[in-house]
Amino acid sequence: MCGSSNIKGKWVNHGEYYEEVFEGVIISQQHFSGIQFEGCTFNDCDFNEAAFKNCKFIHCQFNRCNMSVVRWLYTELFDMNFIECKLIGVDWTQADWPTFRRDPELTFKHSMLNGASFFGLVLQGVVFDSCQLRDVDFREGDFSNAKITHCDLFQSLFMGTQLRSVDFTDSVHFDINILNNTLTHAKFSRFEALNLLQSLGIILVD
Repeated sequence: MCGSSNIKGKWVNHGEYYEEVFEGVIISQQHFSGIQFEGCTFNDCDFNEAAFKNCKFIHCQFNRCNMSVVRWLYTELFDMNFIECKLIGVDWTQADWPTFRRDPELTFKHSMLNGASFFGLVLQGVVFDSCQLRDVDFREGDFSNAKITHCDLFQSLFMGTQLRSVDFTDSVHFDINILNNTLTHAKFSRFEALNLLQSLGIILVD
C-alpha cells in the first residue's frame, strides 16, 4: 500500500504499509499487532495510550504527533525520527531492541519526553535535540556517541550509565555523578559543566 491516508485507526492487524503518508490519524487507546510500517510518515496523528504489539516501524517519521504513554510491546523500532512530538511517559524498554544493533538510529527533535524510561537500553548514537527530558530514567543504559543538545534534563536519572563521547552542548539542569557514570570524552558547555563538580562535594567561590 502506498500513497496518502487520513484514516482514523483502520489499520489491519498483520498488515504491511510502505511509504504511506498518514494525516490526522486518531488511534488513541487502540491496540494493534503484527503490523509493519516501512518508510511511512505520520503527520498530526493522535497515538495517545495506543499499543503496538509485535509490530515493526522502519525508516519512519512522526511530525507533531501526540504519542504519550504509547506502548511498544515487543515492537521493533529502527531509523525513527520524531519531530515536535509529545512522548510523555513512554516506557521504551518494552520495545524489541535486537542485541546486534547497538545504534537503532533514533532522532528526537523539539519533542517532549518527560517521564520516559530508557533504563538499561543500548541506544548508542541516539539524538535528542532541543527536547524536554525531565524526569527521564537513563540508568544502566549505554548512550555512547549520543547527541543530547539544547535539552532540559531536570531530575533525570543517571547511574551506571555509559556516556562516552556524548555531546551535552547547551543542555541544562542535569545532575550526573561523575563517579557513578562513564563520561570519557563527553562534551559540555563550560558553565553547565560546573554542575558535575557538585557530585564531588566541591564548593566554588568567585
